[in-house]
Amino acid sequence: MKPHRMDGVSLSFGLIFLLIPLWWAVSQVVALKLPAVGWIVAGGLIFFGVVGLLGAIRSGRREVPPAPVPAAATVETPGDLPPEMHASIVRELLDDPADTFAREHPSAERPRQD
Repeated sequence: MKPHRMDGVSLSFGLIFLLIPLWWAVSQVVALKLPAVGWIVAGGLIFFGVVGLLGAIRSGRREVPPAPVPAAATVETPGDLPPEMHASIVRELLDDPADTFAREHPSAERPRQD
């Protein structure tokens, strides 16, 4: 698995899903007198508000990535061919084979195109 940056939202929800069964397990063993559910919900909302604010403040402090360094382009001809020979080969490959054949064999009959 590829390691990644910590995500505050995922961490918050992970803690919630961990605390819910933990709370249930503790309530099975120990009888606690807790305040009204409204105060617990309000405390949770305040907690998540603070976590959200801290996450927003932290996200603004990112490092500026370094500027890319331009690379120098070099042109190389393949193999040990001189540039003139390479250009000649490329021109020959781009020519139409029918025209090349007609130039080399002028006596050959061309098919009629109707």
